[in-house]
Amino acid sequence: MPSTYTAKYTKISSGYMGQLVEWPEVVTEGQTLEECRELLKDALHEMVLAYRQQHREIPLGGALFEQVPIEI
Repeated sequence: MPSTYTAKYTKISSGYMGQLVEWPEVVTEGQTLEECRELLKDALHEMVLAYRQQHREIPLGGALFEQVPIEI
């Protein structure tokens, strides 16, 4: 069953850090945004396999993100 997760990318000194909003334990880093995306997909795949082996419930995806403007 396909599912969609929300990725958050943050620029860091060594490149980019990627993390899933719905599953914060899935986190990785890459030198480029493209590399970080691929590594995050791989980390998600590995985490799904690990959760299945441990008979743990896999967090659901599909979060909605929006920016909230405020004047500071």
